[in-house]
Amino acid sequence: MTGEQPAGAPRLIPDGIKRSPRRMNRARSEEGTAMLQFALTLPVLLSFVFGFMQVCIAMSTRAMLAEIAREGTRYAMVRGATCVTSGGASCTVAASDVNSYLSNINWPNLGGGPITVKTTYPDGNENAGSRVRETVSYVFAFNVPFVWKQSLTMSSTSVMYIVQ
Repeated sequence: MTGEQPAGAPRLIPDGIKRSPRRMNRARSEEGTAMLQFALTLPVLLSFVFGFMQVCIAMSTRAMLAEIAREGTRYAMVRGATCVTSGGASCTVAASDVNSYLSNINWPNLGGGPITVKTTYPDGNENAGSRVRETVSYVFAFNVPFVWKQSLTMSSTSVMYIVQ
């Protein structure tokens, strides 16, 4: 034997695998199906990724609303009807003052919508021992590509007793 193949034998490639024309055509046709599968699954995968990001932003926004409500009640509880500064001047604030204080703070608003702030005094006065209630609400717009566009109304309430 001189290492030559007989005339009618299929050609062997160096690794010993026989390649037939039918096997090569099947491999070429599978390349197209892989691209098709990728094109069909990519939008689904991106929807899951961006949907998860929207849920994370919504959770962060909910935590921010709770912090705004707590900050508003803290601000109002130390500025009740008997509040005076060290110089003897009154430092009493009304509900509108608390609302404007909270509106002027630059909160990290990831959703971009307006935040509604409402301050009330459930006991009807601003005297020490009475309560102050801060309610903060926000409409969060879910925007997930290829799926849906809906909104969720979030709110947070904080109640504290006025100390002075």
